[in-house]
Amino acid sequence: MGLRKILTTRDPALHKVCKPVTAFDGKLHKLLDDMKETLLDACGVGLAAPQVGILRRVVVVDMGAEEPELLELVNPELLETSGEQCGAEGCLSVPGKYGLVKRPNYARVRAQDRDGNWFEAEGEALIARCFCHELDHLDGIMYTEIMDRFLTDEELNAGD
Repeated sequence: MGLRKILTTRDPALHKVCKPVTAFDGKLHKLLDDMKETLLDACGVGLAAPQVGILRRVVVVDMGAEEPELLELVNPELLETSGEQCGAEGCLSVPGKYGLVKRPNYARVRAQDRDGNWFEAEGEALIARCFCHELDHLDGIMYTEIMDRFLTDEELNAGD
């Protein structure tokens, strides 16, 4: 396994639509392992392959509340959303900035695992936000393109 460099917002790779994964092989497994290690090292909640320069439909999400529980999503698709939440959203590719973004409060996705088997996963609140955020990355969409506005330092620190 190895850490990968996380690209920042000006990189053109972050604004391109990713291609589906067709080969469920050692190369994909290495990418997933590296992405998980990179996500944990960066203390993030989710990471999409284009954030590490790979234009494939691959995402890892930390589903754990207290301990890391990393979920691998290959060729994910959003099946269902409901409710609404509006809150602070950040991105490892936009370091130090947070925006006010409306997202569904519930999301259910369908994806393949590293071996190509289909499964479904669901989540509320932060997990729903993360699913939507990371799937947007696969279509070249950054949260900064859909946010209402950036949050000020005062707003971010209001709860301290």
